[in-house]
Amino acid sequence: MSSEGHSTYSSSEKGSLALLNNPTKGTSRVRYQEDSEWDFQVEGGNTGVDLALILPHYRARHQPVDHRMSMFIGSDSEPIKLKVCRTISRSRFYLEIQAVTSDVTIWLPSDFKGQIHQRGKASFSAGFVNRILRNVSSGEEERNLEEDEVVVVTEGQVTFRMWDVATCASENLTKESLKRIFGCSRRTPETSGVDWDCLLWD
Repeated sequence: MSSEGHSTYSSSEKGSLALLNNPTKGTSRVRYQEDSEWDFQVEGGNTGVDLALILPHYRARHQPVDHRMSMFIGSDSEPIKLKVCRTISRSRFYLEIQAVTSDVTIWLPSDFKGQIHQRGKASFSAGFVNRILRNVSSGEEERNLEEDEVVVVTEGQVTFRMWDVATCASENLTKESLKRIFGCSRRTPETSGVDWDCLLWD
């Protein structure tokens, strides 16, 4: 896949050594990298990835006005857990996850707006359905570089969850589930008749 000059990943060819040395666990701040293809890059290999990535709330010096913060996460078979955290919606991002058989869980910010491309079957948390689903556009539509974009390639299970920008924390499962039970939000894609094939990436 290609976006803003990005292409399918090869850790031996892309990115600087410093970016490849980013930690695979914990919390990391994403900073604009003027001389690199990716602003944040991790290759987990046979090590699991469990990260919270904090997007900047400001535009760095020399950062183009239309630049989307670009992040790449790679792994083979170990689980990937990734939280994308931001406090302002204008900090748009492009996230690509490439794995072989890893199970992937992604927490997207509740103000996410853009496209999601993923292979295989995915599941969606109550918070994702309640707050994000309405803002996910069809992969068949023309790409908008002023919106967010997520690409996930793995043969494992993919789960989408919500990171609440209001509380700066992962979704409150009890609160979001109650909204679903009492009919305050949308039904899940599996029961609402949404054709998720439009979000498949080929």
